[in-house]
Formats: sequence, C-alpha cells, structure tokens
Amino acid sequence: MKRRFASVLVVLFLVASGELCAQDADARLGRASFANSGNGSAQEPFLRGVLLLHSFEYADAATAFREAQAADSNFAMAYWGEAMTYNHPLWFQHDRDAAVEALNRLAPAREERLATAGTDRERDFLDAAETLYGEGDLYERNRAYRDAMRRMYELYPEDDEVATFYALSILGTSEDGRDFATYMKAASIADVVFRRNPDHPGAAHYLIHSFDDPIHAPLGLRAARAYSQIAPGASHALHMPTHIFVALGMWEDVAEMNVRSWQASVDRAKRLDLSSSAYSYHSIHWELYARTQMGQFEKARDLARRVRSLYEEGGGRGVHYYLARMVATYISESEDWAFASEESPVDVDELELGTAAMYRFGLGLASIRTGSVDGAEAAVRDIRGWRTEEAAREEEVDDASMGQYRQGLEVAIVLEHELEALIEQARGNTDRAIEILLRARDIETAMSFDYGPPSIVKPSAELLGEMLLASGKSAESVEAFDLALERAPGRSLSLEGLAEAAAAAGLEKRAAEAAALLADNKRNADKTRDLVPIGATRN
Repeated sequence: MKRRFASVLVVLFLVASGELCAQDADARLGRASFANSGNGSAQEPFLRGVLLLHSFEYADAATAFREAQAADSNFAMAYWGEAMTYNHPLWFQHDRDAAVEALNRLAPAREERLATAGTDRERDFLDAAETLYGEGDLYERNRAYRDAMRRMYELYPEDDEVATFYALSILGTSEDGRDFATYMKAASIADVVFRRNPDHPGAAHYLIHSFDDPIHAPLGLRAARAYSQIAPGASHALHMPTHIFVALGMWEDVAEMNVRSWQASVDRAKRLDLSSSAYSYHSIHWELYARTQMGQFEKARDLARRVRSLYEEGGGRGVHYYLARMVATYISESEDWAFASEESPVDVDELELGTAAMYRFGLGLASIRTGSVDGAEAAVRDIRGWRTEEAAREEEVDDASMGQYRQGLEVAIVLEHELEALIEQARGNTDRAIEILLRARDIETAMSFDYGPPSIVKPSAELLGEMLLASGKSAESVEAFDLALERAPGRSLSLEGLAEAAAAAGLEKRAAEAAALLADNKRNADKTRDLVPIGATRN
C-alpha cells in the first residue's frame, strides 16, 4: 500500500542542530523542493540532509538522515540519503560497506528495501542507489548509476532533485581526469535547475565543478557568485566559488571566501565539540595560495605556521596532508628559502605520492636556490624512490582509482624532472637543463587542468620560462610564460617573468600589459619585489 505523499518546500534558514532559526542568516543551506512520503516529524531533518548532501557536508548530512530515520523508521528515503553520504564521487572516496550497512537497517535484501518505498519515484531513487552499491567494480557501478539516473531524468524531467543528482552522477564518471564533453553534459543538466531555482545549492555547486578550468571558468562565474550567498551555513559551499575565482585569477575573492569557509568549519567544530582535525584545511591552503599571489607573504607564512602548530598539537591525517602542501606552496610562491630550514619535518610516510613529492620538491627547491646541489640531489633520490615503489603496485589499483593514481605518478615525474633541470643548470649545463624541462612541460601540458593551488607547485612552463630568460632566450621565454598563464591565469610569478621577458624581447606592449596585471595582483601587497634576473637567488 502506498504511503501518504508529501511535497515540502525547504525553508531558507536551517541550522545543523535541526532547529529552525530564521533570524540567523549564517545558518542558511539553500532552497530546494523534494517531494517525499516521510511523516511530518521526518521532514525537517530529511530536507536538511538533502541540502547538506548537495554541499558535500557529508558527515552532517548523514546525521540529519539518521534523525529522519529515528522520526520515521519506515521512511525509505532517509536510508537512501544516508547511503548517498558515503559516496564522494569528485573526491575519489567511496565507502560501499558503510552504505550497505545503512541500507540493511531499512531491510536486509534489495527487493525488501524497494518494497518499502512510498512512491514509484522513491523506488527509482532507491533502486539507483542499490545499483551504485551493488556488484562489480566501482568504475562499472559509477556508470550503471549514471544510467539509472538518466532513466529517472527521462521519467521526471521537471524534477529538480532528479536533475541535480543526475548531473552529479555524470561528473562521477570522470575518474580518468577532466573530460570536457562529460563536464559540459553535467553542466547542461544543472543549468536548467539553476535557472528555475537560483538558490538551489546542488545546481550552483555542480555548475562550478563543471566549469572550474581556465577555459570554461567565465561560464561559471554567475553560479560562483550565487553559491557564495546560497549556503553560508556550509563550509564547503563557501569554499567552492573559489574554484572559479582561482581559474580567473581573482585572488582577493579567493582569499575572502576561504577565510569565511575556514571560520565556518571552526565554528562547526566548536558547536559539535569536535577536534581541530575537523577544520577545513583545504580552505586555509587555498587562502595561503591567494595570499602569495597578492604578495601578502607575511600572512601566507602565518597561515602555514598556524597549521604547523595544529599539526604539532596532534592533528589528524588531514592536517598532515595539507601542511605538506602548504609548506611546498609557500616556499615555491614566496621564494622564502629560509622557511625551509625553519620547518619542522613533516612525516611523509603516510602521504600519497603526489603530496609527498610536492613537499620534498619544496625543500629541494630551497636547497638548490641557496646553493646546495647535494640537498636537491637528495630530494630527487627520494621522489624517484617513492615513484618507483608506487609504479610497482599499478596492478593493485582498480579502474575507478586509476586516474588519480596516474596523476600522482605524473606529478612526481614532473617535479623530479624540474629538480634535475635545476641541478644541471647549477652545474653550468644549461642546454641539458632546458631539454629536461621541455620533457617536463610536455608531460604537464598533457595532464588535466589543475584547479586550485597547483599540485606541480612550480609549473614547468613557468620554470622553463625563467631558465630560458636567464639564458638570454627572451622570445622563447615569452612563449613559455604564455603557456604557464594559459594553464594558470593570473599567477604572479608567471606575470613577473612575462613582463621581464617581453621587455627583453622588445615587446613593449606585452611587457606593459603583464606588468599592469602584476601590479593589480599586488596592489595590497605587504612588500614589493623588484624585477631581477630570473634564476638569481631572491629573498
């Protein structure tokens, strides 16, 4: 027998505790309508869970869905919602066991669970989730889930929740890296919802993910501006607009939104009595990167030191991971080589290859820039050794993780090549150094666009431009800096190099344009940097 069908509009103001709080604008999570058959007591937590799920606030969403289960133990969609919190398609995270456990609390077998659905549409949602967590490897299940959501979309073309979860399922099939056709397909679905409901967190969120590369970022700016206001109660929602802002070189906006995202995560941790490991280190890393692009090196250094203190106080793996990345980013961008000697070591044993290579590269770069070829050679040996060990386990990697696995190898190879080139340059073998960098550039250029602080912390085209310029090859240097800026618009070191290279090549207009962009980046810098021959030690 079908249960009573309810259609409820989510109110704009919701707090993570489950209390309605219309006067607290910072608790907003967005607005969406999700028809469902749960009882009246289950509505608020279920709908809150959906909004949190759209903003990738997975832990809080799972809590909300369990509250809905407690309010209505036969409400199938509450178990569906919890199961969906264990799939993080854009983060390459998938906990099938936890999802199956949640579904089993509804009923022990698939057909029994489907029979509990209150409507045909709810049965379809639940059946799609069963496919996602069913048999086969994750690569196959991601595609089967996408196909199930496509069939739902064809059945319910005007349903915003069906459409947004379908768009996300499309993005979830991009395990091998950014594929523009896949991303544009997802965008075409999410955009329809965004136009109908500009306050829908999922529509804005998935549009941003679809457009967060330098080519398509202008198309995502409207969604980014909207999402920055839609859900200030969700830390990740405050961070996400900066995927577009970074791709457009909008550094003040990047810094501002990540400050807000970090603070929202700290407030949440205090509210829920969580440790500092629950803070959004992702956001503080992006803020650090933005500060370096604006020449605010003192603030950037303070951010790295803040996270170092939290790490030394016993922070979890997330602190460890982001500290390594922040150290590498700060050293490379600020050229504050002394910071490397101040740095208390980060234990690299638990880091994945790409992050370990980034960290070791940062220290190796500081070594070579301060005259220690031996230190750079040691970094090369470490990165090469880790890379060799990782390459030996390729057969163990499943299809869904292969894209991320290969990217880690590519990052390590490029960073290794860059250090090798710098060593050759230090020994006076400039032609050999440039040859090595050309290989690194070709590898990096073939990789997917990297949103946010680059994993290759010193972009190979930028380093190539610096080396060519130091060798007197100014015209070739201009081409290299142009490529660097094509892949990472607005980078200050690339603009600085381009201004100097264009001037040396007699391209006065190009030099002036680059210098103007650089000056705009650094209009609020805490210090100025004179343009000096690239490759010289700069403090």
